[in-house]
Amino acid sequence: MQLHLVYFSPTHTSRTIGRSIALGCNTDNITETDLTYRPPGQPIVIQADIAIVAVPVYGGRVAETAMERLQWIKGQQTPVIPVVVYGNRDYEDALLELTDHLKNTGFCPLAAAAFIGEHSYSRTDMPIAGGRPDAADQTAAITFGCKAVEKWNAAKQKTVFPEPHIPGNYPYKIKGPKTPAAPVTSSEKCIQCGICSEVCPTEAISGTIPVSDPALCIKCCACVKECPAEARIFNTPYTAMLFEKCSARKEPETWF
Repeated sequence: MQLHLVYFSPTHTSRTIGRSIALGCNTDNITETDLTYRPPGQPIVIQADIAIVAVPVYGGRVAETAMERLQWIKGQQTPVIPVVVYGNRDYEDALLELTDHLKNTGFCPLAAAAFIGEHSYSRTDMPIAGGRPDAADQTAAITFGCKAVEKWNAAKQKTVFPEPHIPGNYPYKIKGPKTPAAPVTSSEKCIQCGICSEVCPTEAISGTIPVSDPALCIKCCACVKECPAEARIFNTPYTAMLFEKCSARKEPETWF
């Protein structure tokens, strides 16, 4: 079985879940397309037996940069597993949005899932799904992948797969205005290693003492989480609010 995994994953949570699902599919024939740091530059037509597309949720919708880069990915009536990863608040319309997009670009939904990953705004003193996806999440993803392949094996002789019923609303949720804030750098702590600019998915960071362009920053906080000197800081009141209201553990949801 040929499997093609596509993901956009600035803080590696969507990649982790996507790879765990792929592991459950029990095949060594896996191709990966990482959309995190740049668009492909030319269309990619996926001809695998099954595709997995894993993306993060920002504000109840698919991350905008992920959706922009998914425009380069096309199927040929390819069975697909849409997966969204959200920060323990809610995925709202994101999974439906992702599924609809994939159906409109040549894919046939086989199964779908919403998993939990550490929120971009999570901090050590105010964790929001801290450390997730954890071992239990990854085990659930492996099991989900196994069940998805069982459905594929049972139905692969048919021309149309029975589609899973995906929760969500259309028209999709209208996102609020983008906050003008962006992570800043502590010049006292910065060791000028350049890691923050390397991990930024939108090339929003520049300068010897790194500065983020708020117009390009997508608030993924990859630079904050990856900085070895803890010199990158993003202070937002949403961290405290999410810590207070969204600390109760949520579990993955799957559809077949």
